[in-house]
Amino acid sequence: GVNRKFLNFRQGDTHLNNVRNQLTKKQVKIWEYFVPRKLIELHYAVNHEHPNKPLDRIYFDIDRKDIPAEKAQLVAYSLIKTIQEDNTFPVSSTIFPLWTGNSFHVYIILKKKVPHSFYDKYIHTEHNQSQTFTSRWTKKIQGQLPNIPIVAGHEKQEGMINIDPSQSPSGKIGRSPFSLYMKTYSSIHGAALPLTIDDLKLKNLVSQLRAYTIEKVIKNIDTLAKKLPL
Repeated sequence: GVNRKFLNFRQGDTHLNNVRNQLTKKQVKIWEYFVPRKLIELHYAVNHEHPNKPLDRIYFDIDRKDIPAEKAQLVAYSLIKTIQEDNTFPVSSTIFPLWTGNSFHVYIILKKKVPHSFYDKYIHTEHNQSQTFTSRWTKKIQGQLPNIPIVAGHEKQEGMINIDPSQSPSGKIGRSPFSLYMKTYSSIHGAALPLTIDDLKLKNLVSQLRAYTIEKVIKNIDTLAKKLPL
């Protein structure tokens, strides 16, 4: 029952109800047993599984649309340096960068938990837009990297890099270190790998990260794991 037509239907976010009348009964049953692509990847509750719980980390997705990953690397590094230089951020923290398999995440690991309201007041790009740390940091990075189009917020725009904190609240999920990154239903695009801040200064970092096969990740797992903020 699994033929090219079936696999083409399974690609992306197609819902069974939209193609049911084009499938055989056997293919419908197979569809219901197929593991969705998002479940092949590994995600975790960034702060807590339920909404409005305290936060112990803030998470920025350096999201890119039709712009090279090398430019996302520059934005990630600039964001980290900007955070480190801002002595007005009210909570002691450490910073952890992650390669997602396709772009970068930047975590602020807080040394003490803060209430959910901290996100709304200081981080959320739709609240107090000119006053949040996210907006102020983004504005500074825009000045540091004038040749890269950068915007704060979740909504993707063509040819832009988003500094997106929207997955930080409890109840939201983030990609786990060592998760697969699936580009399509049939191909592994890469793996999520922990990084150090100094890694982000490497000129050929993206090509090095893309060279990691699953076998290479397993072979180097102990060295890579030392980069986790344990």
